[in-house]
Amino acid sequence: MARYQLLESFAGFDDFLVYLGIAAVLLAVFVSVYVRITPYREIALIRDGNMAAAFSLSGTIFGMVLPLSSAVKNSINLIDLAVWCTIALAVQLIVFVIARIALPNIVQDIPAGKQASGIFLGAISIAAGLLNAAAMSY
Repeated sequence: MARYQLLESFAGFDDFLVYLGIAAVLLAVFVSVYVRITPYREIALIRDGNMAAAFSLSGTIFGMVLPLSSAVKNSINLIDLAVWCTIALAVQLIVFVIARIALPNIVQDIPAGKQASGIFLGAISIAAGLLNAAAMSY
């Protein structure tokens, strides 16, 4: 009886692994695209201790993970997941464009370590991710 219950508990484990793996790959794709479209090198700046870059990239990652998790939860299949994750990726890239319009010097401020710009970019990325995730709760 106990063995049956244990096996039943793991009945969806294969689906869990598939969705987790695909979500992790999609997040990695997003991060690699994002760090390539920004005119500064976040990873190198973070390694050098630049808090503005750390705030902005961390917020952007959170902003992507929020709708990504909503897509995992609400998708009906893997294609649906990929479509909604692509939409989430586009939204986060648009947020960066909006930040550049709102603060034209942001691309100089973050490498210069101006934390306010990094926090602003991170915060609007999280806000967009929350709204994006909520909109995916169809």
